[in-house]
Amino acid sequence: MESWEYIQRTINYIENSYEEKIEINNLAEIACLSPFYFQRLFSRLVGKSVMEYVKLRRLAKAAELLENTNCKILDIAVKVGFENHETFTRNFKEAYKLTPEAYRKQPRLLKHFNKPDISLKYRLIGENIPLVADGMVLEISRRQLSNDRIFAGISMETFLSNNPSINYLAELWNDFHSKKNSTDIFIKGGNEIGVGRPGTVPENLNYFVGAEVNNSDNIQNFEQFIMPSGYYIVCSFEAENFLALTTNALGKSLQYMYSIWFPNNKIALEALMVELYFDITPDSSYMETWFKIST
Repeated sequence: MESWEYIQRTINYIENSYEEKIEINNLAEIACLSPFYFQRLFSRLVGKSVMEYVKLRRLAKAAELLENTNCKILDIAVKVGFENHETFTRNFKEAYKLTPEAYRKQPRLLKHFNKPDISLKYRLIGENIPLVADGMVLEISRRQLSNDRIFAGISMETFLSNNPSINYLAELWNDFHSKKNSTDIFIKGGNEIGVGRPGTVPENLNYFVGAEVNNSDNIQNFEQFIMPSGYYIVCSFEAENFLALTTNALGKSLQYMYSIWFPNNKIALEALMVELYFDITPDSSYMETWFKIST
């Protein structure tokens, strides 16, 4: 086995053992490494220290239980591996900027630090060759968009980070759907779209969400985005359901494209990433991301 495979083994163990006491020495033994080298390799491959990662995954599990069960908060804290209510509350608030009590009383959409699939760092596929990864299947192709496409929607600028937080982009989607339902300007059955572009400062992302329209004549209550014609690299991928598709799968696919695939293929891109949604029902399992090739 490669060294990264041993680290993935410990990641899988953590995912299935968050209720238990998790110690560095035990994880290092699973990875067949000394505690010192295990911690160094884990941090390099995952981007978090071992115990910070364990904490973040426990918080993600706790948020799920807070939303979907009526269990007492103390019982949830203990169930996911925290020693007491105070420690759990402090860590939850540090991650998500609200207490477990506040989250349960008035739920917000949250962004979690998801379980990584380290194998993606070491797998380079060619175009039109499916790649099966943990929880998704992706395929990369090259396409031409012959004509511009017009979308109407809303946007926001936000700090770009992989750390847990309130999911402001998901809340933007909810705001858009509320506005979309009050008008008939959108093409019936047309794509919905999420667009990532550079913000006004380097650390920020400008994110637009919208749906397709025939023209820009009657969109005075919305912003306009024109998806320009040209050549694109398209990453299409599938996951178990819409939630998995738009969280885990989307995050992993973007990281793979920007960190592995584009650098290795030396393709110059414009500063534009387009998410195309074909169905937004809970059972939907397919979407595409489009990356415009520089000309």
